[in-house]
Amino acid sequence: MDNVINLLRESGAMLEGHFLLSSGRHSDKYFQCAKLLQYPDKAMIAFEEPVKNIRADMQSGKIKIDIVAGPAIGGIIAAYEVARQLNLPSVFTERDDTGVMTLRRGFELKQGQNILIVEDVVTTGKSYLECAAALEQNGAKVAALACVVDRRAPDAPDVPYPFYPAVKIQAANWDAGECDLCKQGIPAVKPGSRKI
Repeated sequence: MDNVINLLRESGAMLEGHFLLSSGRHSDKYFQCAKLLQYPDKAMIAFEEPVKNIRADMQSGKIKIDIVAGPAIGGIIAAYEVARQLNLPSVFTERDDTGVMTLRRGFELKQGQNILIVEDVVTTGKSYLECAAALEQNGAKVAALACVVDRRAPDAPDVPYPFYPAVKIQAANWDAGECDLCKQGIPAVKPGSRKI
C-alpha cells in the first residue's frame, strides 16, 4: 500500500488543496490517477497487489471473471492494465450525448458474462454503479470491483461486490454545505472531467 502512495506522489497524481469532486462533494485531496497511469511501469506496479488477490479469488472459485470493464474516462487505462495482467479482454463504457453511461464502439458482451469493473478512484461509487447498470443492460453480471484509490468516506455505503483497491486513503469528503474549506473562504477547484 505504501508503494502505491509513493507512486501517486512521484507521478504528481495526489494533489492537495480545495477541490470540487465529480460527485459534487468537496475534498482537501484530489487524485488525478491519469498522471500515474500514463507510465506503464507505474500502472503495472500499482495494480500488482489487487491483481494478485483477484487471481487468488478466481482460482479458489470465490469469483469468476470473463472480461474487464472501466467507465470512461478514468477507468479506461486502469481496466486495460488489470485485464493485461489477468490476460483477459478489456472494454469500457462511456457517456452518450444525454450523459447516460452506455456500452458503445461495437463492444459486445455475452449473456451472463462475468465482469470486473476497474476504476481509477472510488469516492461515492456513482461511476462504477452507472457502469454496472450499462453492463447489466447488455446481459453481463458484475462480479467484482477494483480501483487505484479508495477514498470513500468512513460512513460510505459498502461496495456491493468483492472489492480490490490498490490503496485506501483517508481524505476529507464533505457535502458542499458542510465543507470546512468553503467556510474558510478558500475557493474550490474542479479538476475532474464529469459535468456536475
